[in-house]
Amino acid sequence: MGQVLRKDVSEQETWDLTSLYNNHDEFYVSLKKLVQDVTEFNKKYAGQLTDVSTIESALKEQADIIINIIHLSTYAELLYSTDTTNAESQKIVSHFSTTYGKVSGLLSFVESEILQLEEEAFNALIKQSDYPKYLSLLKRQKEHTLHPEVEKTLAMLSPTFGAPYEMYGITKMLDIEFGTFEANGTEYPLDYVSFEGDFEVHSDTETRRAAFKKFSGALKKYENTTAATYNAHVQQEKIESELRGYDSVIDFLLDSQDVTREMYDRQIDVISEELAPHMRRYAKLLKQTNNLDKVKFEDLRIPLDPTFEPDVSIEGSKEYIKEALSVLGEDYMQMVNDSYEKRWIDFPQNKGKQTGAYCASPYGVNPFIFISWTSKMTEVFVLAHELGHAGHFNLANQYQNVYQADCSMYFVEAPSTMNEMLMANSLLRKSEDPKFKRWVISSIISRTYFHNMVTHLLEAKYQREVYRYVDKGEAMTAPLLNEIKKKVISDFWGDAVEITEGAELTWMRQPHYYMGLYPYTYSAGLTIGTVMSKRIEEEGQPAVEDWLNVLKSGGSKSPTELAALAGIDITNDKPLKETIEYIGNLIDELEKLTDEIG
Repeated sequence: MGQVLRKDVSEQETWDLTSLYNNHDEFYVSLKKLVQDVTEFNKKYAGQLTDVSTIESALKEQADIIINIIHLSTYAELLYSTDTTNAESQKIVSHFSTTYGKVSGLLSFVESEILQLEEEAFNALIKQSDYPKYLSLLKRQKEHTLHPEVEKTLAMLSPTFGAPYEMYGITKMLDIEFGTFEANGTEYPLDYVSFEGDFEVHSDTETRRAAFKKFSGALKKYENTTAATYNAHVQQEKIESELRGYDSVIDFLLDSQDVTREMYDRQIDVISEELAPHMRRYAKLLKQTNNLDKVKFEDLRIPLDPTFEPDVSIEGSKEYIKEALSVLGEDYMQMVNDSYEKRWIDFPQNKGKQTGAYCASPYGVNPFIFISWTSKMTEVFVLAHELGHAGHFNLANQYQNVYQADCSMYFVEAPSTMNEMLMANSLLRKSEDPKFKRWVISSIISRTYFHNMVTHLLEAKYQREVYRYVDKGEAMTAPLLNEIKKKVISDFWGDAVEITEGAELTWMRQPHYYMGLYPYTYSAGLTIGTVMSKRIEEEGQPAVEDWLNVLKSGGSKSPTELAALAGIDITNDKPLKETIEYIGNLIDELEKLTDEIG
């Protein structure tokens, strides 16, 4: 349970990083060459970007440099995330970080000089360029751009801006010792991976609650350090937003997402208002089927039916995944097969491995999926989710240049959550057995919707409150962060759930707060994913073709345009309300099935 050392795990279950670099020496050689290339590039073009053809050739040359930077940063990140205790990985991350600051400083002139263009020349450049979307977004930043020397200084300081996130990770993964806890006369070792992978969803109430108490007690000892780290991060964002002339930190962070403030607020407000009553009904069902005295905060992640949780091996997950995603076509399935066969996925639970799951898709190389396999069926949903990211950027990287491959954060979770819906629909077709059906539907609720539209939504609401305080000039302390988090959780769950001491510390567990306005985008993506999966279910191939075209578009269009390409209008709240209604219907179905089984 997360205690095995990295050197003792099966190599076959780890990812193979040789498509990036064959070994650490190759990484260091490439890092050294990057600095030389960037220095020469700077000498060749700095001060010269005054006409369209010079700018175009500079952007083409810079594209190769950007791809190298992506490969280097991905290698460092992948190595470190699988074992944060490894000294060599720590060294690689730190070498990359310091080099990146220097490189960013030397490259900052490109955007600064392009932004000096007169309106007419800028428009002509956009019209002729291979990078119109990238340049249009750049042009929008014109009024918020600082003097070239200031931009250069900020670029060189960029590694220090990432320091709070790094410190947060070190505190979380290396410093906090959870020790052991006792339940039912047995002593269990505890760490982050085992808590989030096993004990948080443990079907024995005494074990689960005791684990939560021990886990929260350990977090509590680090709340002031973690709050100071987070405060450093948000204050730095506040300073930059003021330097650039934004009205608020939220406006500053939303600008790069290419969405309106109204779209951001809508996700948080509509879900808070309309989803909460449905989820409170779900909490009551948990209480009924698990014979709980009351539903406490730490009971919310348990399965609805603890007696019915199929175990799935890594090998077994393939069949479920293939069956669910085959509708997306042969090329897509080739990518899925390669993920397993060519070791693009890192499965082991080992000491020092970071928590959660992610997919890295370096341009021009295969994707890499990070997961901690617990042999629970819910992991199949997680894997389908990460394969959604892999499939998306596999296509985007093939069909778009490096400047326009990455889509807006607002859209990024749509392909991943869409795959979870395909997985659910596939499982529902498998059997009419009420226990199996209830298990599938409760998995959709407890995994897909709870994770993306409750957990991340409550993070988003908390985050919005934090930035409101920051905009008013407040410093974020542990007592204030605890208070904000507790209120957000309490408001959502009402009297359906007892908010246990320790629940307010949930803000300490989430790295998303160091990644801009990321949390709310999960619900935005799942809204698009839900409506799209219904289209595929009802229309078949034509809808699939639309979706594959969306994935190929990468970041060449805005989130609103991408959704429109999928036949979904996100300029209003109709898709969101439709999604919430769908969740309500699923919970109706769970209530019916529970009565039938009971």
